[in-house]
Amino acid sequence: MSLLEYGALFSEALSGTRTVVPEGTLLSRLAGEVVEMAGAYLSDGTTFLRTGDPVNALAAFAYGLGWLDAGGSLGLFEPSPAHPPAGVEACIPDSQSAHLHEKTHRYRRMLNDALLVVEAGPDEASPLHAGAEAFRSAAESWYTEGVERLEAGDLPGALARFSYGYAWLDAGIRAGLFRITGERGLFTV
Repeated sequence: MSLLEYGALFSEALSGTRTVVPEGTLLSRLAGEVVEMAGAYLSDGTTFLRTGDPVNALAAFAYGLGWLDAGGSLGLFEPSPAHPPAGVEACIPDSQSAHLHEKTHRYRRMLNDALLVVEAGPDEASPLHAGAEAFRSAAESWYTEGVERLEAGDLPGALARFSYGYAWLDAGIRAGLFRITGERGLFTV
């Protein structure tokens, strides 16, 4: 799917998102924050795409969809299909190759660093501890896939995977699944 189609998929997914937790609860507040983050990144990605910056558009769309999918995994929204970046075929012009190279490698470093400075927050006996492990596993899996894409020379595929995986960590921190043990500036808290 093209970057334009990816943005349209994101827009449709976000507009179809329905919160299922009771209004006024802590989980309702969390659902609102997830939707707010996803909406901000949809807006950013759309602006980037419209102004000729497909690199940042790709990263924004993948990151925002990661937030939305992580929120769905938490049970905050009606069940909906996940939107991993596996089918995205972003066409980045050669004129933006240096920008793509820099951003992809920077996101790889940032996600790697972020994975090193989070740990499960809930007690091991809590079901939320298992949730933290599932979110970490998702982020690690997307990091691994991103590295594989990077090594294969598919920088857009790598960037999308790093961005999507990073969103799972950020959403997990916002949801209270993780504790930050190092550099807080790596996260949107």
